[in-house]
Amino acid sequence: MKTILVVDDELANAEVLALILKDEGYQVFCAANGRDGLERVAEVHPDLVLLDYMMPIMNGELMGRALRADLKTRHIRIVLNSALAEWAVRERFVDYDAFLRKPYDIEKALELFAKLLQE
Repeated sequence: MKTILVVDDELANAEVLALILKDEGYQVFCAANGRDGLERVAEVHPDLVLLDYMMPIMNGELMGRALRADLKTRHIRIVLNSALAEWAVRERFVDYDAFLRKPYDIEKALELFAKLLQE
């Protein structure tokens, strides 16, 4: 069973997404910001992190950089998501596997996750 960590400060959205992902057969965990996300990564060893870009305490850019800098976590697939356009995000952080612009189509997101987790 593949594990997905949803890191988003909008907890209601994260919880709804977690329910959908669980129905699809994934093991799912949530975190409210990048700092909490890094702690959860160490605990649950996810295969994929769905990472919100704009969050308090530690944003998606900083968490993404921390994941890529660590030999133990650099293999984890990162799907960055934001209400910002991708070009605005790429000015600060480019080392992610895929980008979803909020609001995104859940069916397309599920297809993307399945594809990334097969590779």
